[in-house]
Amino acid sequence: MMAATSACKEGTKIAMDNGKYVRYTPEQVEALERLYHECPKPSSMRRQQLIRECPILSNIEPKQIKVWFQNRRCREKQRKEASRLQAVNRKLTAMNKLLMEENDRLQKQVSHLVYENSYFRQQTQNTTLATTDTSCDSAVTSGQHHLTPQHPPKDASPAGLLSIAEETLTEFLSKATGTAVEWVQMPGMKPGPDSIGIVAISHGCTGVAARACGLVGLDPTRVAEILKDRPSWYRDCRAVDVINMLSTANGGTIELLYMQLYAPTTLAPARDFWLLRYTSVMEDGSLVVCERSLNNTQNGPSMPPAVNFVRAELLPSGYLIRPCEGGGSIIHIVDHMDLEPWSVPEVLRPLYESSTLLAQKTTMAALRHLRQISQEISQPNVTGWGRRPAALRALSHKLSKGFNEAVNGFTDEGWSMLESDGIDDVTLLVNSSPGKMMDINFSYSNGFPSMGNAVLCAKASMLLQNVPPAILLRFLREHRSEWADSGIDAYSAAAVKAGPCSLPVPQGGSFGGQVILPLAHTIEHEEFMEVVKLENVGHYQDMIMPSDIFLLQLCTGVDENAVSTCAELIFAPIDGSFSEDSPIIPSGFRIIPLDSGMDASSPNRTLDLASTLEVGAAGNRATGDKSSCGSTKSVMTIAFQFVHEMQLQENVAIMARQYVRSIIASVQRVALALSPSFFGSHAGLGSPPGTPEAQTLARWICQSYRCYMGDELLKHEGSEFILKVLWHHTDAVLCCSLKALPVFTFANQAGLDMLETTLVSLQDISLEKIFDENGRKTLFAEFPQVMQQGFMCLQGGICLSSMGRPVSYERAVAWKVVNDEENAHCICFTFINWSFV
Repeated sequence: MMAATSACKEGTKIAMDNGKYVRYTPEQVEALERLYHECPKPSSMRRQQLIRECPILSNIEPKQIKVWFQNRRCREKQRKEASRLQAVNRKLTAMNKLLMEENDRLQKQVSHLVYENSYFRQQTQNTTLATTDTSCDSAVTSGQHHLTPQHPPKDASPAGLLSIAEETLTEFLSKATGTAVEWVQMPGMKPGPDSIGIVAISHGCTGVAARACGLVGLDPTRVAEILKDRPSWYRDCRAVDVINMLSTANGGTIELLYMQLYAPTTLAPARDFWLLRYTSVMEDGSLVVCERSLNNTQNGPSMPPAVNFVRAELLPSGYLIRPCEGGGSIIHIVDHMDLEPWSVPEVLRPLYESSTLLAQKTTMAALRHLRQISQEISQPNVTGWGRRPAALRALSHKLSKGFNEAVNGFTDEGWSMLESDGIDDVTLLVNSSPGKMMDINFSYSNGFPSMGNAVLCAKASMLLQNVPPAILLRFLREHRSEWADSGIDAYSAAAVKAGPCSLPVPQGGSFGGQVILPLAHTIEHEEFMEVVKLENVGHYQDMIMPSDIFLLQLCTGVDENAVSTCAELIFAPIDGSFSEDSPIIPSGFRIIPLDSGMDASSPNRTLDLASTLEVGAAGNRATGDKSSCGSTKSVMTIAFQFVHEMQLQENVAIMARQYVRSIIASVQRVALALSPSFFGSHAGLGSPPGTPEAQTLARWICQSYRCYMGDELLKHEGSEFILKVLWHHTDAVLCCSLKALPVFTFANQAGLDMLETTLVSLQDISLEKIFDENGRKTLFAEFPQVMQQGFMCLQGGICLSSMGRPVSYERAVAWKVVNDEENAHCICFTFINWSFV
């Protein structure tokens, strides 16, 4: 900002010193403005060309033209900065108003609690003095009745429904701005100008409840319209049907709704709600949308129970939307539910008893959706793959909804269960209903047959112990070959019957044979979409010829630092003619933490699948400490869908069971490796970390370094700490085999970070892959020296990580590692002072 202002002053000074300051005519200003929008920073040649092409500027010298453009850029920067500061100021003002209201509410709550404490203390004393009073109208009982008043039942007439609506409005407002619920700040959420808002969760109330206050750049009517369309933003919502609607004398509306929510896992039934929704405008101009369940206590209209659903209760909840000075809205959101946790296995009950999960999945999701739409309106730019943000958001919603449908498999959508093969670990469902196949029966323009006339879904759930969901899912995303058959990817083969894809491929990174093509992030950077190219996929029973397969992929919750309810990897095969309305048959993984420790995982936890090292969070804390590895329990749900011809159903069913069982086995192996229990049962008890083999290798590395280099690799450490200190060594230490084409066999933490890989995938990287052409020439020219004299030194240079990112290093040393019999075991490298370029 100061530099821009200085440039303005300097430009004006030059013009005045030369005595050639020109007062521009309106026509000249118009011409310059037009040229500025075409090219804000023209070169000297371009400025001279402008004077030649525009005769109206002929009396202005090129230097003065330069000064004008300089001043114009300065004014543009000042305008943008002023606009930004005004927006920040408006947000801070609104946030300050919310904080003042929150402070006022807390003061009222403190006063109320002090009064209650005094009241109960007095009643306790009275009870002690009158121990013989057995009357049902005692002071304590009367006090309890006062705290929980009983409302008389209402009828199903319009007057009765209006009475229920008015009660709902009063109770909702007492939660949104009053002290009806004791609210505590959401863990990990701090209010500020860049936060999503002020988020709180309930403490000690019936069911689970969450509340949020925030500022969004949309007018109240638009906010209400968006929030009432719950299936458009709440991904757990299957449908909301308006059964009846009536208007009230005060200009409001009452709606009777039937809502269904998906079950997040195959181990629990779905939920449904029978609701009354009341929309009205308050005297101060605020718009209110409040809801509650209708049940027998109100004696209102009823809705019969539905098959495969558990009827849950929505206690008075809703949205208070107030217009904000300068535009936008201040919104208060309250969600309060009783999700009937008795209906699910005990291990899953935390999912239905956690106000934190409700806040993350529902309350905060509403605010994020509003903010995203506001940003899309203000910045309607085309993003990845030529799609606008709204189109990409619709695609991600479509993927998520399709996966939820596969996990739930409702009978009213045409799903029916196939007979088990005697082992109930994998459930198979098939759907050949006309409604389901109408969307996916289409032919490709290249002459290949239609995709099929039935869909088979193989799904399963399993419990995971002490595995950070974000890290496990990130591994599944980055290392598909670890869980999918690298030679015959049965899922891709059976799910897509098409020839080679002609999809335009932008530049992207790569993970072990799969090419990642990023599309877009949400504004909160908590999920992103990408196109994955699987190269030269094999065939399965002649269903598909080997070719490249493209998957549209949605990743959620892969950032350990983000507040997230679950981690998801959902993908669906696509072809070259893919568009927003193309059919999507998604499959994937969902990992849901089952306790509050899910936010404690470390962002630097290594994806270590082969080592039994005692590796702690960020390389400093022992993994015996469960707090360093996130959730102690989580449930993973897997669902894969296969489109097939009906005559192939038996073969596809056998393949699907086999394929999903192989995935389960792979995931269990990965989860075991990521679990801290895998790092030794005596972790934290002072015993040497790691397996004897790993400790022996570390000893050989250090002994060989001392022998050939005449110095210590690790300074002043006892032998029992060699492996641990080597693992945490700041320089990258890597070992490679003595084969004709050396491949890496071991790396410490810094080495894995440098190569951007894991120990289990380390052996897929050959030594020559990490060097450029000049580096390979130098390496191969001097490599025999290692075998002859035992070591060699390489000057600083550039190498490449497995992701193709350049890595600079100050110098590198290679030495021959010999075993106790003095036979060559491997070659060890250390890259000193490395960093990404």
